[in-house]
Amino acid sequence: MKLTNLPIRALMLVLSAGGLLLTACSGLVPIPTVTPTPVPPTDTPTATIVWFPPTDTPTDFPTQPLVPTVNYQPGVADQLFSDTFDQARLWNTASSNFASAVVTRNQLILSINGQGYSVVSLRSQPVLGNFYAQATADISLCRGKDEYGMVFRASPGGDYYRFAANCNSQVALERGRSSGISPLQDWIPSGDAPPGGPAEITFGVWAVGSEMRFFLNGNYQFSVRDPVLHSGTLGFFAASGGQTPVTVSFSNLAAYSVFYVSPTATLPPTRTPRP
Repeated sequence: MKLTNLPIRALMLVLSAGGLLLTACSGLVPIPTVTPTPVPPTDTPTATIVWFPPTDTPTDFPTQPLVPTVNYQPGVADQLFSDTFDQARLWNTASSNFASAVVTRNQLILSINGQGYSVVSLRSQPVLGNFYAQATADISLCRGKDEYGMVFRASPGGDYYRFAANCNSQVALERGRSSGISPLQDWIPSGDAPPGGPAEITFGVWAVGSEMRFFLNGNYQFSVRDPVLHSGTLGFFAASGGQTPVTVSFSNLAAYSVFYVSPTATLPPTRTPRP
């Protein structure tokens, strides 16, 4: 059949029918199936066993340098003398209703009946300048502000230093002159000073020039510099701070020479003026 002889409308129908036919025919052709290619499974990673795990390196703490022990008694040399208190003539002794100083049984016994009195006993010799001296104090009756201790660089004119302890467990240094008593080191607490009697302690005084260092039971207490008194004799004292009796005995006195020069501070440089 020739399509050229058909009217245009008929041709469109035929084409249309042909399109339907072609469409229908195309549905009869099987659609190819796409088979997916299997993806090989991914291997699960296995953890690596560390047989020798690293250990933390400890941090080294800084090493503290060793500090040498301070020698608070440098230059102590030969013994100058010792006193067992068997010669009463070497000491000032006296006795009254209020106070007494007696040498007996190898001791110097200072007693006060209270009422605020004090008593001092000095050794007549030798005169000491630079020295280290120590003696034992046996406290029998003492309380509160009652004082006792060692006197040194004492002169016939009444000048002296005295290293004192009281029964409040405190220590101090005083300078006595005809004009009165001046505190050079005010009262400070000390674990070596007993809070009363009965008790026993050892006084120690190191003196070179204007520098003085003080000890109880061999333990350093404090230092003081004072250029006023340069030499004198040794002695002991007791003083009542209240209305109760005070009794302190001293024994085993020994003095040693000291050869020591205190270091001198370096002077700052000075500028020479130009002419």
